[in-house]
Parts: sequence; structure tokens; C-alpha cells
Amino acid sequence: MPDCRKQLIEMILEEDKFDHTGAEIEPMQIEAANALFLDLRGKIPVLDRRAREAGIERIKRFEDIVPLLFAHTVYKSYPESFIEKGRWHRMLAWLTTLSADDWTHVDVEGVKDADEWLDRLKAAGCTVLATSGSSGKCSFLPASMKDRELKHRHFRNAVGWPFVKAGNQYDVFWTGPIEGPNSAIEAGQMSRDHWARAGAFHNLIKEPLRITDVAETAALNRRMREGKASPSEIEAFQQKNAEAGKRISAGIIEFIDTLLEKRHQPVYVNGLWAQHMQIIERARSKGIPDGDFHPDSVINAGGGIKGIALPDDYKEQVAAFYGDVVRPGAYGMTEMAQVMPRCEAGRYHRPPGLIWLQLDQPGENLINASEGVVEGRFAFLDLIYTGRWGGCITGDKVEIDWGDTCPCGRPGPTILDTIVRYAQAGEEDHIGCAGTIDGYVKGAMAQ
Repeated sequence: MPDCRKQLIEMILEEDKFDHTGAEIEPMQIEAANALFLDLRGKIPVLDRRAREAGIERIKRFEDIVPLLFAHTVYKSYPESFIEKGRWHRMLAWLTTLSADDWTHVDVEGVKDADEWLDRLKAAGCTVLATSGSSGKCSFLPASMKDRELKHRHFRNAVGWPFVKAGNQYDVFWTGPIEGPNSAIEAGQMSRDHWARAGAFHNLIKEPLRITDVAETAALNRRMREGKASPSEIEAFQQKNAEAGKRISAGIIEFIDTLLEKRHQPVYVNGLWAQHMQIIERARSKGIPDGDFHPDSVINAGGGIKGIALPDDYKEQVAAFYGDVVRPGAYGMTEMAQVMPRCEAGRYHRPPGLIWLQLDQPGENLINASEGVVEGRFAFLDLIYTGRWGGCITGDKVEIDWGDTCPCGRPGPTILDTIVRYAQAGEEDHIGCAGTIDGYVKGAMAQ
């Protein structure tokens, strides 16, 4: 590991990990980015093709990184027929074009679906996170075992900052599944490993998440919006959801009651806004007052509320019920190993090993800002990744304050809590390089 890159990544272990100005770390970030680029260029075919066509031989400034970034859509650039027809060897060839390692040797004999394909890759040493958007087509993001190890260490040292530190002294309550190839599930596993005391992990959904089911549901939702789903498909979908709802409902009262019984000791709770409102309703039925939780508890709340009937003041109710233990969360995504925690002022801070790049809306040009609040498309180079190239253009519109000091008093740039998507559900986000990179992938597979 090059010295600058190692030094930046190791800073996550320091007490003042998020107290660095741009002048302190940005020259180191450029040096680390160049070393990582030179190391991975010969290993990742698509990165090499991108560099050759852009004429980039070395990274000397942040502008040099921009032509090397991948659109987030590249991780679902495979032909859908590969999965529909079970062409798993071709899926391995596709994944290899985006990886630093050759995965074409993985045994996929007898694989029946995408979940089994992912299991075979994991057994071979390639951890792949899968996510499905509104299109129903899954993204598959490869990572090495070392990437995963560093990601887990970062999570332990970043989540909860600056309010509490991770430690295995909590009863952890997780309202989702705990098995499956999804980034939210990985967060649940890390929460269990880094926060739960022995025998004190409680999760609501016992069944593993199958990415095949997620993709099928997303695809059916898309067809329903387009008016193309058949009545029998819709009926089967509704029945399946009803059965899953019954299974969850059967355990939710016991889950909530266990949480309420443990409330006077440190608890770590992660849930959607609607789930927290269910907890509040149950607590009020038992006469439990607001603010009756242990002061060292950690409560995370979030998630979309589209189609869910909640009172207008649901956030205020959750804050009042738990008291001061509702901790600000973190900004992150499946494509990123290093989350950005939110401080007392409600702003997200930059880990030293994560390079922030703010682009124009098409994702083609760097916005050169040195001070003030600037709006633009968020992109980054995550220096943790060596199993794949960690440079990515996201679909997020962010406001970054490039000034020297956050209102919380700490130095360095911050992201305001105003993050939105450029495209809403069902809409297509047009990123300038997306089509070009897809072409590179197809070209690499044809060689």
C-alpha cells in the first residue's frame, strides 16, 4: 500500500479523524490517487481504456480524476439476457472487466439464479454487493476481502461520531434482515459485530434477503406503473406481500416489547420512520413516557415514507420519544466503503481517505470551488478499494461548503443535509460518460 494512501486510510483510527483542512490532506489525496491509479490501471480493463482515450498517464490534480470516474450505472451494464438465460460464465466475464482480479475461473456449474452466482463468487474470495433500483435490474459491485476488512474497520470508527464510540456493550435492535448480498444488510452485520454485546442482537426479519426476489419485485413495480403487468401477476405479488407481512407482524410485538424492556440500558436501534412510530404507539399503550431511554443509547431513523400514512410531525415525535439519544446519521451508498458521519451542526464530514469531487449536472466537469456553499453532482474516489476502481459519479445533487470551518467548529469542507437525487423514481438520470463506459465494457468483453 503506497505510503500516502495508507496514511490517509489509517487516519480513521485517530481521535481527530475528521479535523483536517483541505490544505492538509488534499495534496496527499492527489499523490495517493495517482499511486492507486498506476497500480490498478493494468488490472482493470475498463479503467485502462478510459485512461488511454482521455490521455491520462498520471494524476497530478483533481481534474485528472474526472475522466477516470465510472458512472454508477456501469455496475449494471451487463445484458439482462445473461441472467434471464443463466449465462453465468458470461456474467463472470462481465464482472472481470470491472475487477482487479480475474473471476472467469469461478465454478458456476449448476447455478440456478443470481443468488447462487453471488454465493459462488463469495466462496472464491470475491464479495459482491447487489442492489436493485426502480428498473429492476441489479447492480453488482465487486470487492476484495481486504476491501471488506478495511470497510468494516472504517464503519467501527466512523459510525456514531462525534457522539459515541462503537463498543460491544449494546443491545442491538435491527428491523431488517441480517443475511443477504445487500449493503443495508452488510450495515446490519457490522452493527451486530461492532456494537452488540454477546447474545444481545435482535433482528426483526429472520428470512434472508434474496436479490432475485428484490429484482423481480422492482421489475413488476415498473410494469405496473407502465400498465403492462397482468392481473395474475399482480394478484400473486399482492398475496406474496401479504404473507410476508403476516410473518413480520407475528414477531413485531415481541420485538418491540423486548426493546422497551431494555430501554434503561444502552440500546442501539436502527429502523425506518414508520417502524419507530409503531414502537412509539406500543410504548404509549404501556404508559411509557417520552425520553425514558438510557443516555448512552444510539437511535438511527430514516428511509422513505412514500405511500405511508404518517403524521406531519413524525420526526418531532420520534425525537421527543427517544430524547437526546437520536443521533445524527451518516451519508453513504453501496458504491462507497467510507461513510460520512453527521456532526452536531447537521453536516456531513469528509474522511481523509475519501476524495470529494463535485461536478456539473452532466457529470463531465469539475467545479473548482475553494470556499462558500456550492451545488453540484457528487462524485468521489474511495481510496480503500483495490478490488475495483473506487471512482464513481453518483446520482446525488449535493451542496458542499468548501470553507475552512464547519459551524460545529471543526476544520474542513462539509456536505449540507440537503441531499436529493437528480432523477426521481422511474426517471432516467443522464450522466455524460455513462454510455461511453458501457461501450468500453462491451468492447472489453468482446476481446
